[in-house]
Amino acid sequence: MAKPTIKDIAAQSGVSIATVSRVLANKSGSYSEKTAAKILKIAKALGYRKNSAAVDLVKKGADVIALIINATPTNFSTQIIDGIQQRASELGQGVIILYAGNRDHALQHQAIITALGRSVSGILLAAIEPDEEDLTLLKESQIPFCFVSLYLGTAAILAVSSDNRDLAYQATQYLIDQGHTRIGLVGIDEYHTGSQRRIGYQEAMTANHLASATVLPGDYSYEAGVRLLQAVKDQGLTAVLAASDMVAAGILTAAQQHKIRVPADLSIMSIDGTIICQITTPALTSVTQDFYQIGRQSVNKVMGQPALDFVPVKIVERASVVPPAD
Repeated sequence: MAKPTIKDIAAQSGVSIATVSRVLANKSGSYSEKTAAKILKIAKALGYRKNSAAVDLVKKGADVIALIINATPTNFSTQIIDGIQQRASELGQGVIILYAGNRDHALQHQAIITALGRSVSGILLAAIEPDEEDLTLLKESQIPFCFVSLYLGTAAILAVSSDNRDLAYQATQYLIDQGHTRIGLVGIDEYHTGSQRRIGYQEAMTANHLASATVLPGDYSYEAGVRLLQAVKDQGLTAVLAASDMVAAGILTAAQQHKIRVPADLSIMSIDGTIICQITTPALTSVTQDFYQIGRQSVNKVMGQPALDFVPVKIVERASVVPPAD
């Protein structure tokens, strides 16, 4: 028979996992004495035993880092994993990888529960958007955790990322400097990273007195790029800032199918700068993130080593951007 977990206790008591966690840890919180008594009674009936091994090993020095990774439909993760693996090895740490699906909160929650049940020295969460319940669990676990390639907007939560607001500002300004005024941000979502990039893009447009900002939402995928090409045409854009290399590749493919010349008719600039940018025809100009360094710095941060909050980006000029036709 499987050992009972706090999830089982929460299910029987009709309260959240976070509340069960606070009661079992004897931490004050938004629950009554009646609720606490009920939870403790159910825990005893189930034969629950608090597993403090993970916390004890953190204090003594565990030798494994858990990496929870969201399967965003982009191709950034390999470089991040390489950076994490290399730096972890240098610090005498192994790495276990837990799959969290693509914005699948059930899989994400299960991955976090699994990591918290292991004897790990730290938890890295790559492109993971936590809900309040999961964030509470992580905070109360006493295990160090750090978000990777995601910044939640507060220095109180460890994170290593590119500065997404500045990244989008730089990329938009580059297109403006090339002479473009009808520029769209394409394939972006409304989570933390997407929202930060929207702000940077809109600030650059406003700073250059370009009020006609165009944001076409998507999920960072190749399919989103293909689908959004028609909206790009309908908006009369001369340049797009693609939310990912996969979105850029999708736009490029659809443009070629519709006899739209890139870059003569449409300039495409991509966010990420992975190998995709080098193997397309034409090669894609990009604002390039250093994902390998983001991975390394995240290990430093979760292990209490000196680390950057934001890893610098750079603009790499290739062949997909030219000044607009007169």
